[in-house]
Amino acid sequence: MLRENPTNPALRDEIIAALEQPFGSFTDILIAWARAQPDAIALADDRRDIAWAELIGLVERLAARLVETGLERGQSVAILGTSTVEYALVFLAAVRAGGVAAPLTTSASPEQLKGMIVDSGARHLFIDATKAQELGSDFMAETIRVPLEEIEGWMAPPGSRARDFAPDKGDAFNIIYSSGTTGVPKGIIHSHAMRWRQFGSTGISYLKSGLDVRALASTPLYSNTTMVAFLAPLFAGGTVRIMGKFDCARWLEHASRDRTTLTMLVPVQYQRLMDFPGFGEFDLSALALKYCTSAPFPAELKREVLDRMPGALIEIYSMTEGGVVCLLACHEFPDKLHTVGRPAPGSEMKVLDDDDNEVPAGTPGNLVGRSQTMMSGYKNRPEKTAETQWTDPATGDVWMRMGDIGRVDKDGFVELVGRAKDMIISGGFNIYPSDLEAELERESAVVEAAVVGIASRQWGETPVGFVVLRDSDDADCDRVLGLVNARMGKTQRLSALFAIDEMPRSHIGKLLKTELRERAETLMASQ
Repeated sequence: MLRENPTNPALRDEIIAALEQPFGSFTDILIAWARAQPDAIALADDRRDIAWAELIGLVERLAARLVETGLERGQSVAILGTSTVEYALVFLAAVRAGGVAAPLTTSASPEQLKGMIVDSGARHLFIDATKAQELGSDFMAETIRVPLEEIEGWMAPPGSRARDFAPDKGDAFNIIYSSGTTGVPKGIIHSHAMRWRQFGSTGISYLKSGLDVRALASTPLYSNTTMVAFLAPLFAGGTVRIMGKFDCARWLEHASRDRTTLTMLVPVQYQRLMDFPGFGEFDLSALALKYCTSAPFPAELKREVLDRMPGALIEIYSMTEGGVVCLLACHEFPDKLHTVGRPAPGSEMKVLDDDDNEVPAGTPGNLVGRSQTMMSGYKNRPEKTAETQWTDPATGDVWMRMGDIGRVDKDGFVELVGRAKDMIISGGFNIYPSDLEAELERESAVVEAAVVGIASRQWGETPVGFVVLRDSDDADCDRVLGLVNARMGKTQRLSALFAIDEMPRSHIGKLLKTELRERAETLMASQ
């Protein structure tokens, strides 16, 4: 059970006033909270709790050591490992020192990880023991490698402070690397101004509503999804408990014991909780606000969560890159659970045809959007940044292509009807079929390959492959599956691979993935 400490009300009002400013320093807000409630718990995991005053002292010492060892303004700090309090401290210290937090996905291949670190320009790599052992002592030996478990021995002496850093609006706050590609994932840059607009306003709403913010963060800290349960609660002076790996029993124990009021879960986690045999044995009555994002959230699952879990349920539809932000307050609109809600205040959306012309209301089309939470761009990839954008010819305004096909109903709610690029979302992470197809076709035994996503109770969706082999041999198919999966990150691996005589195509030669998806569902069901 996390201990409580009253907040100095006068200082609390000062913090609210600061958050209401158009722009400010995230670190300054943290320092203000440490003054207002020095003994309240800021961060916790299974091993330790850190009070607000202690948090600031550790962040300053880490930031000072980063600067001493060569961190320059705007330079990335790479973090690789399971989410812990130490991981969070490095993230916050990188920002405090004027650097850029660059958390890396643990499921990426060694080649991908090297590519991300080089692309980010990081001089420092903080890595936990598990990943260090897996990757070997020679991995990125040219960086300053610091074991996450040993950061307190590495940081500057107690009482140390980093150089002053006042962020400019355009300064990078963090880089989130996209998951699911076989090459180097794209680094999505979020600025200080973007994070201030995004989570400063959220913090104000929590404070003004009187919510006692006790957040449970159970998705990885390398995911943008987790920032809702990490950065926003810290802006509000709340407590954040960090889970290293999601487990239903542990999640329920934490939520019950801590009296958790706020959480973010992806759909597959909600599904696992609903399926957990002991779910009803835990007291979740303190839950006031539940979020969901990152993957399709079936209407029937939303309904079950509303029936069985207390508090508000809000679905967020957007991208790490930005674009439109849609919100669905499921508890307020039970007849709209098949939608992802309406554009949030400050967000706009258009529906375009394949020639980028706006379509009539109710007509399906390609979604484009813009908001106050747009990325600055992809790191080192201006051409890829341009590909994601659409410029309104009438106004010159820049919008983001959402990559989804959807329509807007008469009440303004957005219904998704398909994904423009057949992207697969497994466990909350993006998998691009074209990348898996390219890997399959690298094998000499494969003439042609196609990958589709099918529904998975465990992961939401899972990739299944089809190949045309040079010699129709099941042994070759099994061998190809093993070789390709060995090269992939954990979240990208194919659940199954089937050999077929030829790919189904339309009369104009278009690959019929709908037919393949139906075939995959039948084959997987028969296994």
